[in-house]
Amino acid sequence: MTHESTVPEELGDPAVRAAEVPEPGAVTIVVPTFNESGNVRELLQRITDSVPTRLPCEVVFVDDSTDDTPEVIFREAQDCPFPVAVLHRDEPVGGLGGAVVEGIKAAGSDWIVVMDGDLQHPPSLVPELVGTGERANAGLVVASRYLKGGSRAGLAGGYRIAVSRGATWLTKLLFPRKLRGISDPMSGFFAIRRSVVTAEILQPLGYKILLELAVRSRPRRVTEVPFVFQDRFAGESKSTAQEGFRFLRHLIGLRTASPAARMVGFGLIGATGFVPNLVGLWALTKLGLHYVPAEILANQLGVAWNFLLIEQLLFRERRRHRRWWDRAGRFALLANADLLLRIPLIALLVHEFGMGALPATALALVTTFVLRFVGTEALVYLPRRGRGARGARRSGPQADTRTVPSGASRTARRSM
Repeated sequence: MTHESTVPEELGDPAVRAAEVPEPGAVTIVVPTFNESGNVRELLQRITDSVPTRLPCEVVFVDDSTDDTPEVIFREAQDCPFPVAVLHRDEPVGGLGGAVVEGIKAAGSDWIVVMDGDLQHPPSLVPELVGTGERANAGLVVASRYLKGGSRAGLAGGYRIAVSRGATWLTKLLFPRKLRGISDPMSGFFAIRRSVVTAEILQPLGYKILLELAVRSRPRRVTEVPFVFQDRFAGESKSTAQEGFRFLRHLIGLRTASPAARMVGFGLIGATGFVPNLVGLWALTKLGLHYVPAEILANQLGVAWNFLLIEQLLFRERRRHRRWWDRAGRFALLANADLLLRIPLIALLVHEFGMGALPATALALVTTFVLRFVGTEALVYLPRRGRGARGARRSGPQADTRTVPSGASRTARRSM
């Protein structure tokens, strides 16, 4: 896949930049879009009115639309005084966050500003975001609704306001160190230096890309500017209950990114497996099955429950390394081996080391749990030698890229 972007010629001329740009730097504005054709014309007009006279800029739309949004962008960009690129993704991997990562990879400027395409983020603030970052020597500048002078007025209804505040509170509770100095981690409007972003380590899921950047690739210097969240110009909000669940999954994935946190999560998920196990045992014995085979079968319900949860919550990004039936078989083998190992280990601790039955059982549970966690990571979810990198290269989405250069030339280039 090839990304093309065209940057104004004056971008590389320090004398021109010093003379014409009071707040130094150049910017790529990344706009993820999904069926936003009704907003494109107004968005490009507002960018034209407020950005190019202060900052050399380019705009990169990363589009997952199922309507005519790419065609509308291409048509409306013809007379823009800056380059406009359209990257259309047939497969929207990672949702809005994945689109932003693709835009970051395609950016050709010193600064990258991420904003929505529905005009709830005012384009007139773009020069201030970049200028604040330059003056503060910051790597990340967040447009915050919660600073003095900011407002969340564009959030429609008390429900959305409550959800936004609850999500903000939850993320700051889970990541107090990583989000220190960021009052609005749910903001989708921010500027980041290209030099501080390592796009390859990002694993976005859904629409909260700032949270992903702050947790996985946080710059040392972060600052904020207030902004007023506007009403949507046209179209409908893309916020749904499904996006809310994706956000919660993403939070868990970020929180369990370290091995220690992942082990805690693994243990908590394992504890919940007792519920389907006991329900299955009760049902099978009620049907007249002997308790020994009933326990063996019921244990498989707990194993299946645990497998489904760790697949979704702990190892989502590693599932591509093996087929699902391979992962399921290996996980079930390890889970059942745990039972076979635990009883002989308890007997060894009691008879050879003189431990009581209770402490021996507790020690055996801890030992087999640690072994099962390590085995799950190493044997189920780590990539097979020599195949991980190749699989990662194949996993990216294909994109159709069109660029409308500024100036006299109005040609389009398409690449794959």
